[in-house]
Amino acid sequence: MVLVAKTVGDAWTNLLEKGLTKAGTDLSIKTSVVGTTHGDPAEQVKLIEDLIAKKVNAIGLLPLDVNVLAPVLKRAREAGIVVITQEGPNQDEKTWDVEMIDSKDYGESQMKALARELGEEGDYAVVVGTLTTPLHNFWADAAIAYQTEHFPKMHLVADRFPGSDNVDQSAQLTRDLIKAYPNLKGIIAFGAGGPIGAGNVLRERHLSDKIAVVGSVVPSQAKPLIDSGAIREGFLWNPAEAGYAMAAVAQLEWNGVKIENGTDVPGLGKAIVDPDKRIIAVNRMLHITKETVDGLIADGL
Repeated sequence: MVLVAKTVGDAWTNLLEKGLTKAGTDLSIKTSVVGTTHGDPAEQVKLIEDLIAKKVNAIGLLPLDVNVLAPVLKRAREAGIVVITQEGPNQDEKTWDVEMIDSKDYGESQMKALARELGEEGDYAVVVGTLTTPLHNFWADAAIAYQTEHFPKMHLVADRFPGSDNVDQSAQLTRDLIKAYPNLKGIIAFGAGGPIGAGNVLRERHLSDKIAVVGSVVPSQAKPLIDSGAIREGFLWNPAEAGYAMAAVAQLEWNGVKIENGTDVPGLGKAIVDPDKRIIAVNRMLHITKETVDGLIADGL
């Protein structure tokens, strides 16, 4: 089984690989990870084409663009390859998708946190990995819809911005946002590099008390910024558990196990299964605050 990540070398993917590797050891599956250099869907297509040619048994995938990837995944399935996605519930041609959180709740929870930090009023921005990354944009939609309904005094400065998968891109975007929107009070960043880049800029410019940042982060990477207040609150699930589950689901599929509601998935336990949408789900959302960050790091995050 080869996992095609969004990017390689970042904290998020490293944790995914950790879980995948452990599953490989426990379940006797040869595993490895490949990924793009700059979050490019076309590069994911090329990586998958290479894996089809190599006749791997299973492909794990965190999709960057569901429409771009559907044709190559169809070819993979026709070649007898099991395709397990994560963060890809709407990806056509998947065998199964593994979800670690309730996506609507994940987006809404981050908006609630930002609203609390802003006193429910003021300008804010939303940042996603790319404008085609499926779940990032679903979370953004859920967050913005919740703000519109519940916090009318908050104002979204523009629809959304890309760049939250990369710390450096996020940092530059944050500088641009501060310059373009002088009344900016908050940022939600969906993508583990986003809050880190934003928080670094706010700390450097002594703006941590004026602009609130919340978003998806890896605790060990975010701890200094969480402790200093440059990131007000982080959100996550355990990427290592996701990596493990992807390999476990692939093995269940190889073994012809009927996956249905309540199926015990190794590493996850009993899951909620939608056989029509081909989604296997649990809800393991984590809140990362000054009070919880050390414990989460101790747990390997």
